[in-house]
Amino acid sequence: MIIVNNKGELWYKKKRYKCAIGKNGVTRSKKEGDGCTPIGTFSLRRLFIRKDRIKKITTSLSQITIVPNMAWEDNPKSKNYNKLIFLKKNNSREKLFRKDKLYDLILVIEYNTKKIIKGKGSAIFLHIAKKNYSGTQGCVALKKSDFLEILQFIKPNEKIKIIDNF
Repeated sequence: MIIVNNKGELWYKKKRYKCAIGKNGVTRSKKEGDGCTPIGTFSLRRLFIRKDRIKKITTSLSQITIVPNMAWEDNPKSKNYNKLIFLKKNNSREKLFRKDKLYDLILVIEYNTKKIIKGKGSAIFLHIAKKNYSGTQGCVALKKSDFLEILQFIKPNEKIKIIDNF
């Protein structure tokens, strides 16, 4: 199991990694746009990759190639809220195909994805961190090399536990 705490540490296989969490910390009552990372234990099932940028990867997880029109619906009023979507035009959704490299690797943290509650938070990912590890909108973010290292060992039934202390 992967453990993430409110100090910006991700623990996996007895090793500590620096990570970014929500710019407003962690919360038990996540809401869309609050800038918090949700507390709880969640599955990690879907790995999205920019294969035009990530050429070599070792993982037992199945991989989904990120394409230019891919996005994640973050509008609580949409019937596709908190789901993968494909854009027909330039909408203001959470685009997965980005100019920066933050979404070159995305592991979906399966938060609010089974019985989706609108407004409870969407697009909660493990992704690549900014160089300064600045806070996210609610995701967990790692340095690319650390992310690639962890992906070598993560199994399809792996879970992530986000806690408010350690």
